[in-house]
Parts: sequence; structure tokens; C-alpha cells
Amino acid sequence: MGEIAIVGGGVMGHGIALVLALGGHGVRITDTSPETRARVPGLMESALATLQEAGAAPAGWDAGRLARAVRVEATLDAAVAGAGLVIEAITENPEAKRALFAELDRLCPADVILASNTSYLDVFPLIPEARQARALILHWYTPPYIVDLVDVVPGPGTDPAVVAAMADLVRGLGQVPIVLKRFIPGYIANRIQQAISAEVFRLLDEDVAAPRDIDEAIIHGLSLRIPILGHLAKADFTGLELTQRALANGSYAPPPPRTRSETLDALCAAGRTGVMAGRGYFDWGGRAPAELFRERDRKLLALKAAMAGIGRMEGS
Repeated sequence: MGEIAIVGGGVMGHGIALVLALGGHGVRITDTSPETRARVPGLMESALATLQEAGAAPAGWDAGRLARAVRVEATLDAAVAGAGLVIEAITENPEAKRALFAELDRLCPADVILASNTSYLDVFPLIPEARQARALILHWYTPPYIVDLVDVVPGPGTDPAVVAAMADLVRGLGQVPIVLKRFIPGYIANRIQQAISAEVFRLLDEDVAAPRDIDEAIIHGLSLRIPILGHLAKADFTGLELTQRALANGSYAPPPPRTRSETLDALCAAGRTGVMAGRGYFDWGGRAPAELFRERDRKLLALKAAMAGIGRMEGS
């Protein structure tokens, strides 16, 4: 396959680059922003240090080796030259992606695989027709060097051999590929997360509970069982007849589809936009975003290690 090129050096791009490098691949990464390109090495080094603290990184890695494995290129031409796989990880803007794929069509040989890390866009109409057989979605989750899930999504014309090869690539990284049969916005995990978000927004907007209590219900109720059982295996333990009766009761009505939340709008209007602003649903106590992200990553790694030790219950 040769080296792998990543176009887009933001939150996802640099994290994917780190995953691929630690998996033994040579990587070239580029971004149209000089500031973003300049940040890539430091972001990767910080993430690598967090992995090393937790004993979750391969031995023998340091900043020097990382710099040799992942080269930051100033131009798209230099980044994709000789690459066998190009991963698009730019902004979720259809026209920006269309323009990039047109440029990649001009620069890349016919046998190059083009992959998009899009979270929800149907990118296949944005990709030139001649590239469809070797185009697909490879969608990582943040932070990609901790969260193992990768959606592998073919387009209507994708060669099954390309899908199989990319699923094997993901497995070779020690991650878990979920191969969808066709594109659907949000894939599986994000669609379930969107359904949870819709209910959470309703609970907040109707003033049923405070943000802290809603999160506590998720952490101490749902989350305790999901890592071991998932959702459908949990239903097996509950008993499918009870699940059937609960469904027949019709006691739960999903919130109607909405495009806004009053609670969310009020927070954004007040400048409470999340960790980067120091406050969102919660006040993060004036702590630097980098410190908060490192703390999050350490806790995720500790949970991941505990889950690996416990193991998942699976039926045949």
C-alpha cells in the first residue's frame, strides 16, 4: 500500500496519524492552515505521552521516532505523492470535500484508495465517478488513539475487496472495524448517541432534571452495563418477553424531531460553548483545555484497561 496520506490536521487528523504510525505505517499529513500544521507534532507527542503513562503504547517510541513516522507536508501534492491510501479528514463541508476529491483525482494514480473520515455526510456523490470502486468511508471516533471503533462504509460502487482490505487494515491497528452494508448518516454509534441526545435535550428543556443528575443517571445506570453486555445482550438477560411487553405498552414516546434546544441555545448565546471556553453545561473551574483533555484521556485509558481485564459477555 505504501505510505498513507491524511488531509486535514485537526482533532481527528492528527489522532488518526498517531494511530497509523503506532501501527507501523508511514504517514504524511497536511493541512491548508500553517498554524494547524505547526500544532500537529505537539498534539501527537502529548497524546503519545498519555498512552505511554498508561502502558498503552508500543515500546521504543519517542518524539524523534514519531517525527520520522509522521511527516508534516506543506502541500497536498507532497502529502499524497506515492501514497496508496489517502484519508480525507477536513471540515464537514460538502463543497470543500468535493473540491478536495477533484484535486485528489488529478493528483493520485487510479489504484489509490480514497477514504473519508466524515461523521455524517454522504460523500459518495462528491467523489468522481471513476474513483467510486476504490472509495469508501473510514470513520474514527475521538480520541482515535483510545476509542477502538472504526466504521467501514462502502458506497454503492465500492469494490468489496477494498472494503475487506480496509477492515483488515483497521484490525491490524488493534482497532475494531464495523462494516456497514450501506451508507446511513451517523452510522450506528452516532445514531444511537443522537437518539440519547434528543431525549437529554427534552429532559433539560422541560426542566425535569439538572445536567449533573442526567449525567449521573447515564454513568451509574446505562454505562455500568453497556461495556459488558451492549444493548441486545442486556435484553437477553432482562428477558425478551419483558422487552416485548414493554414495547407493546407504548409507555415511552420519543421526543419529536427538533432542530434546536432552548437550553443549548442559551448556553451558546452566553459564550458557554464547552471545555475550550471553560464552561458549557458545567463550569470547568478555569482549568486549561489541554489539562482537561489529558485527564479525560487518562480516565478513558484506565476504563479501557479495566474493560479488557473483565471481558465482554458474548453469545454464539
